[in-house]
Amino acid sequence: MKEFSPCVLVRACMHPSLPLAPALGHCLCPSLCLPLSVPPLSPRLRSLSLILHLSASLPPSRALSTLASLHPTLHLPLLRAPTALTCAVSQAPVMAHWPPFGLCLLLLLLSSPPLPLTGAHRFSAPNTTLNHLALAPGRGTLYVGAVNHLFQLGPELQLEAVAVTGPVIDSPDCVPFRDPAECPQAQLTDNANQLLLVSSRAQELVACGQVRQGVCETRRLGDVAEVLYQAEDPGDGQFVAANTPGVATVGLVVPLPGRDLLLVARGLAGKLSAGVPPLAIRQLAGSQPFSSEGLGRLVVGDFSDYNNSYVGAFADARSAYFVFRRRGARAQAEYRSYVARVCLGDTNLYSYVEVPLACQGQGLIQAAFLAPGTLLGAFAAGPRGTQAALCAFPMAELGASMEQARRLCYTAGGRGPSGAEEATVEYGVTSRCVTLPLDSPESYPCGDEHTPSPIAGRQPLEVQPLLKLGQPVSAVAALQADGHMIAFLGDTQGQLHKVFLHGSQGQVYHSQQVGPPGSAISPDLLLDSSGSHLYVLTAHQVDRIPVAACPQFPDCASCLQAQDPLCGWCVLQGRCTQKGQCRRAGQPNQWLWSYEDSHCLHIQSLLPGHHPRQEQGQVTLSVPRLPILDADEYFHCAFGDYDSLAHVEGPHVACVTPPQDQVPLNPPGTDHVTVPLALMFEDVAVAATNFSFYDCSAVQALEAAAPCRACVGSIWRCHWCPQSSHCVYGEHCPEGERTIYSAQEEDVRVRGPGACPQVEGLAGPHLVPVGWESHLVLRVRNLQHFRGLPASFHCWLELPGELRGLPATLEETAGDSGLIHCQAHQFYPSMSQRELPVPIYVTQGEAQRLDNAHALYVILYDCAMGHPDCSHCQAANRSLGCLWCADGQPACRYGPLCPPGAVELLCPAPSIDAVEPLTGPPEGGLALTILGSNLGRAFADVQYAVSVASRPCNPEPSLYRTSARIVCVTSPAPNGTTGPVRVAIKSQPPGISSQHFTYQDPVLLSLSPHWGPQAGGTQLTIRGQHLQTGGNTSAFVGGQPCPILEPVCPEAIVCRTRPQAVPGEAAVLVVFGHAQRTLLASPFRYTANPRLVAAEPSASFRGGGRLIRVRGTGLDVVQRPLLSVWLEADTEVQASRAQPQDSQPRRSCGAPAADPQACIQLGGGLLQCSTVCSVNSSSLLLCRSPAVPDRARPQRVFFILDNVQVDFASASGGQGFLYQPNPRLAPLSREGPARPYRLKPGHVLDVEGEGLNLGISKEEVRVHIGRGECLVKTLTRNHLYCEPPAHAPQPANGSGLPQFVVQMGNVQLALGPVQYEAEPLLSAFPVEAQAGVGMGAAVLIAAVLLLTLMYRHKSKQALRDYQKVLLQLESLETGVGDQCRKEFTDLMTEMTDLSSDLEASGIPFLDYRTYAERAFFPGHGGCPLQPKPEGPGEDGRCATVCQGLTQLSNLLNSKLFLLTLIHTLEEQPSFSQRDRCHVASLLSLALHGKLEYLTDIMRTLLGDLAAHYVHRNPKLMLRRRWLVSHCTCSSGPSSTRWTKAPWMP
Repeated sequence: MKEFSPCVLVRACMHPSLPLAPALGHCLCPSLCLPLSVPPLSPRLRSLSLILHLSASLPPSRALSTLASLHPTLHLPLLRAPTALTCAVSQAPVMAHWPPFGLCLLLLLLSSPPLPLTGAHRFSAPNTTLNHLALAPGRGTLYVGAVNHLFQLGPELQLEAVAVTGPVIDSPDCVPFRDPAECPQAQLTDNANQLLLVSSRAQELVACGQVRQGVCETRRLGDVAEVLYQAEDPGDGQFVAANTPGVATVGLVVPLPGRDLLLVARGLAGKLSAGVPPLAIRQLAGSQPFSSEGLGRLVVGDFSDYNNSYVGAFADARSAYFVFRRRGARAQAEYRSYVARVCLGDTNLYSYVEVPLACQGQGLIQAAFLAPGTLLGAFAAGPRGTQAALCAFPMAELGASMEQARRLCYTAGGRGPSGAEEATVEYGVTSRCVTLPLDSPESYPCGDEHTPSPIAGRQPLEVQPLLKLGQPVSAVAALQADGHMIAFLGDTQGQLHKVFLHGSQGQVYHSQQVGPPGSAISPDLLLDSSGSHLYVLTAHQVDRIPVAACPQFPDCASCLQAQDPLCGWCVLQGRCTQKGQCRRAGQPNQWLWSYEDSHCLHIQSLLPGHHPRQEQGQVTLSVPRLPILDADEYFHCAFGDYDSLAHVEGPHVACVTPPQDQVPLNPPGTDHVTVPLALMFEDVAVAATNFSFYDCSAVQALEAAAPCRACVGSIWRCHWCPQSSHCVYGEHCPEGERTIYSAQEEDVRVRGPGACPQVEGLAGPHLVPVGWESHLVLRVRNLQHFRGLPASFHCWLELPGELRGLPATLEETAGDSGLIHCQAHQFYPSMSQRELPVPIYVTQGEAQRLDNAHALYVILYDCAMGHPDCSHCQAANRSLGCLWCADGQPACRYGPLCPPGAVELLCPAPSIDAVEPLTGPPEGGLALTILGSNLGRAFADVQYAVSVASRPCNPEPSLYRTSARIVCVTSPAPNGTTGPVRVAIKSQPPGISSQHFTYQDPVLLSLSPHWGPQAGGTQLTIRGQHLQTGGNTSAFVGGQPCPILEPVCPEAIVCRTRPQAVPGEAAVLVVFGHAQRTLLASPFRYTANPRLVAAEPSASFRGGGRLIRVRGTGLDVVQRPLLSVWLEADTEVQASRAQPQDSQPRRSCGAPAADPQACIQLGGGLLQCSTVCSVNSSSLLLCRSPAVPDRARPQRVFFILDNVQVDFASASGGQGFLYQPNPRLAPLSREGPARPYRLKPGHVLDVEGEGLNLGISKEEVRVHIGRGECLVKTLTRNHLYCEPPAHAPQPANGSGLPQFVVQMGNVQLALGPVQYEAEPLLSAFPVEAQAGVGMGAAVLIAAVLLLTLMYRHKSKQALRDYQKVLLQLESLETGVGDQCRKEFTDLMTEMTDLSSDLEASGIPFLDYRTYAERAFFPGHGGCPLQPKPEGPGEDGRCATVCQGLTQLSNLLNSKLFLLTLIHTLEEQPSFSQRDRCHVASLLSLALHGKLEYLTDIMRTLLGDLAAHYVHRNPKLMLRRRWLVSHCTCSSGPSSTRWTKAPWMP
């Protein structure tokens, strides 16, 4: 070994003869070492990759044993330290190109820390289907049976061991074989686990797969990789499980005194399963484990009539139960549900009895579970079984029904009191119901040999459904805890439902998705030994689900709302628990259960509900149903972080509030702080609420405009001190100062917001003109509280950018009212609007603000703002006093600010700036917009003042804008009428527009195209004259709007059709204002939507350009078909390749339609790249695949047929479109792409590359050499072969050497120049050679004629011989027929003589020895080969003889020895016919107790005989030559079936 390679254990040696490397410590054969970069080469390697993946999570010792279990010849010793465990790389040429590597990956697995496979509560195995689940009682170990694997998991689903069970070479049509040649149809078959059981006594795991006719094996519970028993050559009696995955197999391990038995039930599956009984008892130990020899089996007359489909197998202390579905006998056409019962100690199935089950109104049973005292069954329900119903069958009623059926069949012949048949013996056996003594059921509780069996009751046990679900149920389990029954239902969509069974009802209180949606939950729903967790199996994972998820509910409300019957709220522990986990659950009010207590413990009331933060006080809490504590225990109150000892009197709890320094500060902008108040037991909150501490001094700061009103009107008990302007709690105003009390006080007069000093409003107008001195007066009330203080008041206005204060005086009026007069003032604020609201308030002195009863504002206004012309000014509100003033610069001003002679009462003439549109239909009805100035002060001014081209135009009131805009509707006028727009307001000169309006008649002439798809999207062009009439043009097709694509041109209108309900013709209508034009001569025809039925090819390079042929119907109606692809691309790709999306690009009149953008940017980071397809015919589109950027990921490829979008996969029959990387080609010349390639004429060019045929075919590839074409002959993934032109073509650019260019769609690759080499001329063919060829041809023709004549002569001779043989065969057939008739006559005569001898004495009874001697050795007085003692000393040799006979018996039990012995004897010339019969008879006697083994020997001998004659003369195979196999058939098991019958000669 010169070099080493790290290798991955790819697969164990598949044949024992493969060499091993002893120097490496039992290392692997070279074929097992693959470089890390080589991918798996066959599906068989997937099981190995799984082993490697799973072994990484195992301990080192377990990993070694797991890897060693792959093949018997693979032994990996446990390495105590990392050693140079390497695999030698073979020096064969095929491996020569592999690079050298370091240590094996296997060493890394052993030395590196284990890697977890899955999370703590889920197990999954990649690319593996899981079948069954088993749990070892006491150990907590979980076993998973899967396809080709067995997994051993810990209680937390951590992987402990794994074993590989397949795939194996097998066929369901063949019995187990050693040599694959024995079964030609065998192939590599996955081994699905069919049965997985635990034998606790033997500490064994029973695993049965589907291969090898369902044989079983046992493995050690501690390590499933260790096989304890595996049948090397199993017989028919060891076929246990069904050999088809879809047929269920169920079973039980039954512990009996001294041994365990296996009860297995299965359905009918495969050609070789007809002899396997539906129910059988099998032994787990002994010489032949899993054999039913000597044990009971359910004998079935006709398997096709009784094809049971088993649902589950269960056992209680005395019986085993099997739940199944079947059709019954031929007389019962419908399928029914059944449950069968067998006594656990009954090894002969004498006690078998079954009764039908019925869930009222439901279908067949789908899943079952035996709970204490109840059998739960999930039945199909709803139409087609898409729903489920849960029924519960009480075991007492079920047992009574079975006992009634057994009693009737034992004592009444199966007849009930009415005489109807209520019980029978089923499964087509000869036994019948009998009339035994009445105490027979009690005397034989488990039946006996003379009792009828198997018994089937006719009366079904029917119950009402407890619950119905919307999904079919595939699994059922149940748990009884705290006196409640909880059922777990797994449905076919992967959801687990938890059901509370109470009384006759079931309630689903929790559902969760366990497996992937659509993955059914397996019937193996297992509870762990503690009953706290449920193991749920789906096809791809195992989950560990808590039975009661009480800890996930954080509070009492969620705990009770969950309605989990196993959960309740433990009050003093403060958590959601099961009842057994709450220490005082037995005491009242300690553990709250949702089905009894609907409310949590809560604080019903607080007295008081809030408290001032400045002082401490007592708070009383009312808590109903408060638990009673022990004498040394106490409650306490927690105000946030402050604790206070609680005093409890019944439901009332008194606590003291914290001092001020322990109360948190108020949040900014609030007048109180709310803290949690909790009644605590130790550190557990028993009940909680919120408690508020308020601060009256903070109340007034929250409402600056009315501090007094805010203080006394708040929810807190705060009072207002008006002279000091303080808000206080209690009665804390300074001595001698009046107090305004809170509105909550009831026994005082001065209280509430109405008693506060306040400003009620403005006494004068609130409109204040800018620039004019104004005097403001405000009404006030309740100023008596300020008597005795200096009467100093101020008015304050909050102008933009400044606070303006004005001295004010108080004028007292009657009662407690008065007036505040603010000093007159002129205001000049910077205004950007017509009116400016300015807040105003009053203070007493400089700081004590009087409350505003409501929001007070004065309105500052400027007449110049918003009144740009005379009409606007005169139209202003008269209360503003605005006039149009012509002094200096004409403007709108406040009246007193304009000199008397400058006021203009009449406005200038109207001015028209713009008119649109300038054309309209003769019918009128067009909305015409006139823009200008001085267009009237009100609508009444212009109502009759507008004319267009000397025709009246009626203004619209709702669209009129004072002085600036008139919208009027034109009147009818003759075609061609034109003129200006005129606005004549009374007593003013008219305004005339410089633009003229023209009446013109639009005409529709033609339509293009004339048809389109029903889905719409057709770009319709309507041609005509004067189509640019009016500004509001709309088009309709068949009553549906046709949105117009701007602009509207004088000769053409383009619109896009909308979808239409049904195909057919539709009129085209264009509306110009109120005028309509219809194109009656050529209506538009909606056709059926185009359909795509095929699209190929379905792959392209990223460069695009591959021709896609799309076939369908109605394709010629599509105006612009597109092939588009949506791409997910990063920002860089979008910026380089995409343009913003423009759904309706702007057109221009007379310009051709723009080509679609190659790629446009969509929302969500998507690009859309498209190419336009060409319409070849109504059934064929030709599209080019769009080019896509390299880093973009295609998301969707689809066709756009106007408004119809069709995915490529839908058009191609489910085949999606695939983008492949662009091909890469190597330059022709190895010296570089710039160097010419020297081509010899007549040679084929071979171009190397990568991925050449992934996105194109050879017919589509175009190869050019200059202006000539190189014909492509072959295209593979890595090679392109093309035939160049015979002579050097001209260069494409006209100079230099021709370039070699490969065109693959849009991908064009130049591989360099090509230089042709000249060839020497060939010499002419010599004359001598031509003469030689001619003579040879003549001789050949003569030989052919001679052979033809000879063949005809031989054919006639063969025909004559054939006719002679036919005559001989006819004479032979006649002779054989005569002989057969003679022998049959003799046989009938002998039968008559024998029967006549029996008439007098009856059937003679013989002992076994005499019967055996006469049967096996007729004509002899005893056994002719039995040795007899010849002298007195011979008796002493008996022990030696017996020992020799025992050893001979052991040899006869060896199949290899026995077959070799028989073949050796038959090859001896002296081995006569009588000797052969004697050997066969002796073998039959010696192996009489092992008939299965003897039958196997007979089958093997007959198979060897058939194989021998098939290779020689098959016709002689049926001749009786009296070999040992013939003799054994004559005297073998078929003639020695003695069951319950006397010995007969």
